[in-house]
Amino acid sequence: MSRDVEIAAMADDEIPDLGKRVADLEREIQIDLLPPGQKEDRDAIVEIRAGTGGSEAAIFAADLYRMYRRYAESAGLKTEDLESSPSELGGLKEVIFRVSGESVFRRLRYESGVHRVQRVPATEAQGRIHTSTATVAVLPEAEEVEVDLKPEDLRIEVSRAGGPGGQGVNTTDSAVQILHIPTSMIVRCQEGRSQIKNKERALSILRARLLERKQREEAEKYSAQRRVQIGTGGREEKIRTYNFPQNRVTDHRIGLTLYNLEGVMDGDLGELISALQAADAAERLKESTVVT
Repeated sequence: MSRDVEIAAMADDEIPDLGKRVADLEREIQIDLLPPGQKEDRDAIVEIRAGTGGSEAAIFAADLYRMYRRYAESAGLKTEDLESSPSELGGLKEVIFRVSGESVFRRLRYESGVHRVQRVPATEAQGRIHTSTATVAVLPEAEEVEVDLKPEDLRIEVSRAGGPGGQGVNTTDSAVQILHIPTSMIVRCQEGRSQIKNKERALSILRARLLERKQREEAEKYSAQRRVQIGTGGREEKIRTYNFPQNRVTDHRIGLTLYNLEGVMDGDLGELISALQAADAAERLKESTVVT
């Protein structure tokens, strides 16, 4: 009889975990039945720019660049630098790079927005904590058929590349600047020594920006009718804070706080990305339930 009681007690202990597992599986099935998000399978172009905070903001932009590079490496994704503008003290005023592989945009799309860092800069003699920002934009790579670039709408200029890179860069007229006349959008690329390659990279960036602009205009038509829990992904929206004194990373859109700042800055973004994907899927599921 005591054996039966023991087995019953073990079963009682397992019921809560099994119930949670059933609920999780039901949610996973419902999420899998949702239509895939727009252009989730695309490669992505990532743009990082220093925001407020002077040289510390540029250093933070460089830290974010390394964070995404390390994440891509650990996830089996490939990166290609397209354009960069270094600053003093090893920072970056701006950096643009392509990430390619399986469902890149699906993984990185929620990184768009304002990232805030709170820490004591290396140049701070008094040990005071400073707050700086950098903006991140993740754009799905556009296909040529989606964005029609008419030759008469483009003003393409070639000039001598500047900045660090050795004598080869300084003596080659390889820098390409493209002005899209209808939108006044300008893209400059001088990362490579090949003028043809730089032109291809600049056109790729231009297409991605124009596609994002088109999608944003379409989304704004429906924004008043659609609730968005994750956030718009806009470049002006503060999405995450990296607090070094407290070893804390907080994503403000979903209220998630992790005490693993060192790991996150070293590219361990898996938990953040999974939580953001789950929150977005849950919101889409809620909306589809309301519609039906």
